Amino acid sequence: MSAHAWFAVVVFAVAYVLIATERFNRVAVALTGAALMLAVGATDAEHAFFSPEAGVDWNVLFLLMGMMLIVAVLKRTGLFEYVAIWSAKKARGRPFPIMVILLLVTGILSAGLDNVTTVLLVAPVTLLVCDRLGVPPVPFLIAEVLASNIGGTATLVGDPPNIIIASRSGLSFNDFLSVLAPFALIMLLVLVVLVRVMFRAAFRYDPQRAEHIMALRERDAIRDPRLATLSLAVLAAVLAGFGLHTVLGLEPSVVALLGGLLLLALSRLDAHEVAADVEWPTLIFFAGLFVMVGALVATGVVEQVAHAAVGAVEGRLWPATLLLLGASAVLSAIVDNIPYVATMSPIVADLVHANGGTEQAQVLWWALALGADLGGNATAVGASANVVVLGLAARAGHRISFWQFTRYGLIVTVISIALAVPYLWLRFFAF
Repeated sequence: MSAHAWFAVVVFAVAYVLIATERFNRVAVALTGAALMLAVGATDAEHAFFSPEAGVDWNVLFLLMGMMLIVAVLKRTGLFEYVAIWSAKKARGRPFPIMVILLLVTGILSAGLDNVTTVLLVAPVTLLVCDRLGVPPVPFLIAEVLASNIGGTATLVGDPPNIIIASRSGLSFNDFLSVLAPFALIMLLVLVVLVRVMFRAAFRYDPQRAEHIMALRERDAIRDPRLATLSLAVLAAVLAGFGLHTVLGLEPSVVALLGGLLLLALSRLDAHEVAADVEWPTLIFFAGLFVMVGALVATGVVEQVAHAAVGAVEGRLWPATLLLLGASAVLSAIVDNIPYVATMSPIVADLVHANGGTEQAQVLWWALALGADLGGNATAVGASANVVVLGLAARAGHRISFWQFTRYGLIVTVISIALAVPYLWLRFFAF
């Protein structure tokens, strides 16, 4: 590797350790790492700000910004309180059934929406429910973000890496639905069992609080009916825009930003107050992280690792499948899975072609998708949804540390990947 490549590896490794140990502010660490990458030429302005493979993913940042604006307006209507009271009453004030409801809703919504969008909508409801019940919200938030990454695996549009894979492989929406959706559903059910064990101390039932919740009326929570109706109409239009973005010729980021700005304009709220609710530190952290990971891509580090891993098993389909699944999970836990999948896609395409391009050879694409999507659950910075939820929790006064998240996320990831092995074998090799 070149001197720039080694420098990029060292800077990224040091930054990652500092973020993981939380000795320093993670935003400052990410920005410092990005600045060092630019200063020594490990990346440059062209790569850092304009390259879709090795730079800041502006689509992700503007998608987040637009949805944060919508959520900031929604908070002022009372709709989140409405949903919180409704779900708590449906579960009769019992914490575990409420977690199951929120977890399944998050997972199912993430299959049709971007998983970051889903957690932005569900997290405020969760915080309110937990406040009403007097239970700690951190286990609920961690469970939901794990569910969002699992649910996002199910479809072509659920997670950005799947879109990249579909573009490179020619696989259709129905292909993703038939192969990945059954496994995602199995994993959501497994997750329900796991959270019952991992977070058992959080399910404290308080009969008095439950009785108080059952006496509440959901409708009384709506503070501004006009704004609530307007917000729901704009949100519905944005979600429809996500589904039709290829027909409309608009990126989801553009749809989200247009929706957020339109709702802000029509709401008659003070723009400064609404903007104050946007998670600016989270957006800045993402920008720094994108530049650091982009430097690893620009200097060829990611490509060299990928080529070395795949070259070790070339011509042997099942070993290649296992290595691709495991390596994708590990690397996606450390670096953002979008540049990783973008780098791996042409390599996997060559491997599929070398194995005859048969339906069985397509297993390599599914190994890449499952490893990259599910590996994001392993650490606090493994997926965009993880970082967003940690930011929302910190703002609400419930800090989730890197290792607190990773302790649970790693368990779910190991079990997910372990179950993916027999699933891929049965689906592509056994019959």
